[in-house]
Amino acid sequence: MSDYFAAAVTRTGTGWAGRELDLDEVDDFDSLVDLLRDLAEDDADTDAQTPGPVLLLLEENDEYVGIVRVDGEAEPRCFLSDARVTAGSDLANLLRDNLESTAEVADDDEEPVASSKATTAPIGDSALLADLGVAAEELLDLCAGKGMLPADVVTVVAERLGCLETVEELRGV
Repeated sequence: MSDYFAAAVTRTGTGWAGRELDLDEVDDFDSLVDLLRDLAEDDADTDAQTPGPVLLLLEENDEYVGIVRVDGEAEPRCFLSDARVTAGSDLANLLRDNLESTAEVADDDEEPVASSKATTAPIGDSALLADLGVAAEELLDLCAGKGMLPADVVTVVAERLGCLETVEELRGV
């Protein structure tokens, strides 16, 4: 059974709005993106302004961090902290379709190849948060940090983005 934390945070005119998401009913990446866009529109209605980006911050079983960024109708951007998880996680596979264009990912039926750099390194767009305060190099360093659990990475990223209070409320911290 999967144990995950998934938060959608949207930058609004007054700060950040956030919601914890249940991804069990999301069938594919396009459905996830539609859900995130709908949340951004809801937040725009309440603030009477056009929202900034909406971000999905995901961590599962202390195994990996996944981040999806949706800016209006632009192509979504996606990042996973560990390519190996796509072989064994339904949620990571949900992001996989968007990642295949940026990195080589093992097929569902294949075991991850330990000697392949592509299966042991973060994959996707590590610069997806650069304009919000988390440079690509910093995101990669956080993911590679010794002793850093995925929940710790989400916490540091949320702090840098300025939405830590929102994320901690969703976590019940």
